Amino acid sequence: MVGVILSICGEREVFSYVLVPSAFGALGIVWQDTQAVGTTAAVGTTAAIVPTAAGARVQRVFLPNPQAVAVDTLQMVFPGARSHACPAISDLGERIQRFLAGDSVCFDLGIVALERCSAFQRQVLRAEHGIPRGWVSTYGRIARSLGIPRGARAVGRALARNPFPIIIPCHRAIRSDGHLGGFQGGVEMKRALLQLEGVEVTPAGRVRTLPAPHRFYY
Repeated sequence: MVGVILSICGEREVFSYVLVPSAFGALGIVWQDTQAVGTTAAVGTTAAIVPTAAGARVQRVFLPNPQAVAVDTLQMVFPGARSHACPAISDLGERIQRFLAGDSVCFDLGIVALERCSAFQRQVLRAEHGIPRGWVSTYGRIARSLGIPRGARAVGRALARNPFPIIIPCHRAIRSDGHLGGFQGGVEMKRALLQLEGVEVTPAGRVRTLPAPHRFYY
């Protein structure tokens, strides 16, 4: 089980964050420079340091939503995080801005700290990351693609806790009846993101599948 990340010298990790302005409100990206950093993992009855990939790694993405401002939420979850950027994170922020403005942008999973997630959630997040722009899938379809035919609810829970929304586009997963389902940024943001990608959504909040079936992935 992955534990708290510690620096090699034994001091507590230091997190940084940047705020990304958008038409939806400011997003928060919490990141860490993982050079000379490892994750603590249980090995038998002892804890061992497992090195991670070096460089800037995103730990969480916080979306604005009607109930909370992203910067307030990230400061509660990561108290002491400092406002600081680096070239890789600045570039990521610009790419996210382009994505939210409607551009076709793909994100590399190498920049996110997937090791913070359970093995099952990593499977789900990788599957979600594979859904192309302009396509959607359902929680059930994703579950079946992973060999878990009755795993729709488990997939839904894993996506509800997606630490990296936008980078991993969980807005492309909907309910089996076509309704949008939940989203960390709120249902209106989910609707808007899908519409930016050419997905038709009815006023009742369902992906339009008639007269022609929409493109469903998996």
